[in-house]
Parts: sequence; structure tokens; C-alpha cells
Amino acid sequence: MQKKVHNLKSSLRLLQAGMLCFSFAMPRFVSAQTDTVKKLKEVLIKNRSIPQIQTVTPSQQLEANDFDRYSAINVADAIRNFAGVNVKDYGGIGGLKTVAVRSLGANQLGVLYDGVQISDTQNGQIDLGKLNLNNVQSITLYNGQPPEICQPARSFASASILSIKTIHPSLTEAKPYQLLLGIKGGSFGLINPYLQWQQRINNRWSFIINSYWEKANGRYKYKVNGDGSDTSSVRNNSDVNTQEADGALYWTKSDSNKFNLHINYYNSDRGLPAAVIFYNPSSSQRMWNTDIFLQSGYERIWKNSLHLLINEKFSKEYTHYTDPGFLNNQGGISDHYTQREFYQSVALSYHFRANWEVSYANDIALSNLSALIAAGSGFIQNQYDPSRVTLLNVVASNLTLGRWFLQGNLLNTYVNEWIKIGNATHARTVFSPTLMATFQPFSTPDFQLRAFYKDIFRNPTFDEQYYYSTNNSRNIKPEFAKQYDFGFTYRKGLNSFFDYVTLTVDGYYNDVSDKIVALPNQNPAILSIVNLGKVNIRGVDVGLKTLSKLTNGWRSSLSVNYTYQQAVDVTDPNSSYYGQEIPYTPKNSLALNAGVDYNNLGLYYNQLLSSSRYYLSDNTPSYFLDGYSVSDLSFIYKFSAGKNSAIFSAHVDNLFNNNYVIVRSYPMPGRSILLSFQIKI
Repeated sequence: MQKKVHNLKSSLRLLQAGMLCFSFAMPRFVSAQTDTVKKLKEVLIKNRSIPQIQTVTPSQQLEANDFDRYSAINVADAIRNFAGVNVKDYGGIGGLKTVAVRSLGANQLGVLYDGVQISDTQNGQIDLGKLNLNNVQSITLYNGQPPEICQPARSFASASILSIKTIHPSLTEAKPYQLLLGIKGGSFGLINPYLQWQQRINNRWSFIINSYWEKANGRYKYKVNGDGSDTSSVRNNSDVNTQEADGALYWTKSDSNKFNLHINYYNSDRGLPAAVIFYNPSSSQRMWNTDIFLQSGYERIWKNSLHLLINEKFSKEYTHYTDPGFLNNQGGISDHYTQREFYQSVALSYHFRANWEVSYANDIALSNLSALIAAGSGFIQNQYDPSRVTLLNVVASNLTLGRWFLQGNLLNTYVNEWIKIGNATHARTVFSPTLMATFQPFSTPDFQLRAFYKDIFRNPTFDEQYYYSTNNSRNIKPEFAKQYDFGFTYRKGLNSFFDYVTLTVDGYYNDVSDKIVALPNQNPAILSIVNLGKVNIRGVDVGLKTLSKLTNGWRSSLSVNYTYQQAVDVTDPNSSYYGQEIPYTPKNSLALNAGVDYNNLGLYYNQLLSSSRYYLSDNTPSYFLDGYSVSDLSFIYKFSAGKNSAIFSAHVDNLFNNNYVIVRSYPMPGRSILLSFQIKI
């Protein structure tokens, strides 16, 4: 076993060296390619285009211009208005924010950053509150998977995909640079200055650098329901101090021949607000993160339609977690975790005919997690030190036949693991098929029907398989989910008061088996991780969006998303939990955003509604959580500062100062104010 671990680490070092060599050698390689560039005349578009909704799987998108309208300062805030999305927010600026789509759990959501997945082999949940919006161009949520088939195999390997695309330089010889300076500040001691520098080097090379600093004390007032009092307390240990620097280098010969190199550094020190039980707000848990990743990508499309996509990534994530108040023989918890991953992806597609495309993608990921656990006055190396190799192969094809569009793929996943001491889980090979179709029943494409079936699984994380276990491994089986979706889309450009109207309706059914859950044990510090039965999820997502025509400088907009879902435990008919709702699953949720623009002024109202739910599988009044309603108001003013354009915005979040929780015992902030100023030079 020691030899296997040594061989794996040797492979990791070899892959890292190869990736770095490839990243810096690629510009020399691509410069040898030949291509034809034809300049087109600039076209001025006065009206907004109709949102793209008619994809083969349901998708929802927000652009950078929408973030202020939705009072969003991070990715979790931005997507909370999407249909089918359930954000778990543990309160405060430093609180964890995870997202479950259609009740499948946060581990079933893949997050892509410029086409490359953000991974976490330790616990599998991506904290979307850590992802700032300052350098984000668009965010798109795909139920199932993105519609393109020439993409990394990892894009096929999750139940849903959240795709984050960053801002790319768009400069000319006359204006070879652009500076963006901004600052945000507001309630709870928040201050957040940021900088963006775009630079055109020559006709083919350019770069962009983003950086920000965020600091807040996170102290806000709250009330606790149920103890009969009418006083409030102040949330503590919710402070943050975060710095991030992000840089990207771009080489572009044409739209069909381009390369990028991306590096990101993130550092944070934050308190973790604990559960509040009857005004006992004490919390001493803290977390330090130091993360870095380097990724590169190359894309080439030949005239014969051959499409090549290569992506590589190295990431290292360090986490230090402390809980001095935890009662154990070591006088508290002080754990250090270091994750490393090397990732390589190659995808190739080809159009055999104009209406038929076939693709193949191969991904390899080598990951390792090491830990130092507090022991008395010192630390001991955790005995497991697990390492994992994951191979993904996917064959995909799409075909257009008249008014039908058909797409399918078969994903093969191979997972093998090593640990220092004991027996690791056996290697696994899983095949996962997906079938999708759209149909246009009428001669015009305004109305379309769509359906998909996707069979997918998630592998246990290192925490679930090895850590806090009395045995060397738990031998947890993968969690499988079968997804079924049927719906329709309607989009229409209008010549009346409105520019357009779009409507989407999707009904879905998810069948989850071998669901991975954590159950309390005799020692609350050691959870029992088990595979527990089946969950059936039924739901409907409805989305409506419209925009009025521009009249005398006035324009209005409306967006409404509604979700109905019922997620129940169907494991054992003899169990008291049979047919009852799984925790934290509201049956009804509604998100509304309405706004009015007048020339350079904009006023927007955002409303979130969630029905009641239960925080345990036992659906009794003792475990009941009330529904909640949250209202936000945003004001935006765009103006000129000399020759430069500037934007001032003001947000009032939780406008009516409602007292509510999303996760039991984690009170959310009351009314807060955020002011923002940004100038473009």
C-alpha cells in the first residue's frame, strides 16, 4: 500500500509538471496555426434581445447588469431567485451558503468556473458565499447539463451545473486599457474596495487582473421565536476578513483559435456563527482558508468543423478549523486540512453532417487530502491521508431531424482510492446514460416542447468515507439519482407595450436511491454515515419574464419564478418516516423582481417567499419551521464623471426587517443597507 501511495504522488508531481509545461508552451504551439480573419462592420443594437430559454434542458441566466437589480454581492445571492433553487444560508456574512437544486442536495451541483469545475473532495459542498461577483460576466444554471456536447467530461457528471463566466477583456487599439475602481460599504461594518485592470498588449494578447478586500464585523440584531420574550440580541462571531486576487492572460487569434491562462488566490479569516438556542449566542469556532488554483484552456475549431477543447487545472486548498469550546480530552478542536488536485481534460467533436455532431471527452483527476489533528499539546498526522484517481469518459451526440432535436450521451466513471493505513474502498466503475429531446410543433420556433432523462451518481466524499470514523473506511456506496423532466418554452417578440414575453414550465420527477445521510451516534462528535433508502421528488418550475418598450426614457421589467415540490422519504413502508417530507424542503417558493428605469435611473423591488418546512424527517409540530418573506429594494444611478462613466447604487435588504431563519437556530440579518460606487476609466 505504501508503494501505491508513493506511485500516486509521483504521478501527481508528473502531471503537475506536465500541466505547467503545457500552459506556458501552448502560446508557442497555437501561434503556428493558420486561420483567416475577416472584419465585419459594427452593428448598433438599440433593443434588448429576447432571453435564451429554448435550450434542450431547463436553464436560467443572470448577466452582470442584473446583479444590482437582485441586491446580490455574491453568487449565492444572485441565484436565490432561480426556480427550483433552495439556498441554505447559515446566517451572517461569514456563514456557509450552499445550494440544492430540485432537492437533490448541494453535493449534486457541479460549479464551473470558466468551463472548469470547482472541486472539493473533502466535503463536496461549494460555499457559494465565497464567490464574489466583481469579475463575473454571467451565471447560468442548467438542470441536467449544459447543451453543448464539446465540453469537459465533468460537465456531464453532475445532476445540475452552475456555470460562472468571468469578464474577458474587450479592448481596441484606440483604447488599450480599462480601469474599474469601486467600493462597497454598509451595515454590520462592511467595507469592500475592489479593482479591475484590463490591458490590451497587442492584436492577440491581453490580460485582466481583479482584486478585492472585504471586511465586516457581522454583528446584527435578531430575535428568537418560541421563548416568550420580546427582546433582541446581537449576533457575534460572524466577522470576515477576506482578500482575493485573480488574473487571466488571453491569446486570441480568432474566435475559433484561442488560449487562456488563469490564476486565482483567495485568503480569508472568518468566524463561524453557531446555532442560537434561546439567546445563547456564544460561538468560538473560526476558519482560515488559503486557496490557490492555476488553470489553462485551449480551444480550436477547424474549417471542417473539428472542435478541440483542452483544459488543465492545479488547485491547493488549505483549511484551518478551530473550536476551543468543544469538550474533549484535547481541550478543543484545532484541525488542519490540505487538499490538492491535478486535473486534465480533452474534448473533441466533429460534424459528420450538418445536422449530426458526435463528441468524445476524457478527464483525469488526481486528488489528495491530508490532515493534522490536534492531540494534547501537539498535532498528529491523520492515519488515512486518502488519495483518489477519477477517470471520466463520455461519448455524446446530437441530431436534428426536421422539427426534432435529439441529444444523448453515455458517461463512464472509474474511481480508485488509496489510504496510508487500512483498506481503502474498492475501485468502482459506473455507466450513466442521458437522453434529451426538443420538439417544435409549429412552423415558428416560438413554442417548443422538451424532455430529458438523466441517470447520475455522486461518489462519497473523503469526509463521508474516512474521517470521524471508528473504522478505516465505511464502504459507503455511491448515491444514485434518476432525473425525469418534461416541459415547454414560449418566447415571443411583441409589437405592443411589451418588447417580449417568455414563459417556461417544467415538471420533474427525481428518484434517489442509496442516499448518503449523517445520523447522530452515542458520541455527537462521531456521526454515523450510512446509505439510507429512497427519496422521491416531484415538482414544477414556472418562469415568466417580460420587458416593456422604451418610451420617452421609461422602461419597466418583470421576472417571476415559482416552484412547487414534494420530496418524501419512501424507504420503508413500515417506518414512521415513510411518505414524510425530507428536511428543509419547502413545498412552495416564489421569487419576484420588478423594476422601472428612467433614462439613467433604475428602481427595483425583489421579493422572496418560502412556505413552511421541517428540519427533521419526523414531520411533527416539534420540528416545524415557519415560512418566510424577504423584500429588497435597489436604486441604481448611472452618470458621467468627466470622460468616465460611473455607477452609484444603494440596496436596502430585508426592507421590512422581518425576523426569519432559513436553517433552524441560525437567525438571518434584519434590515441592512449597502452603498456602492464604481467608476470606469
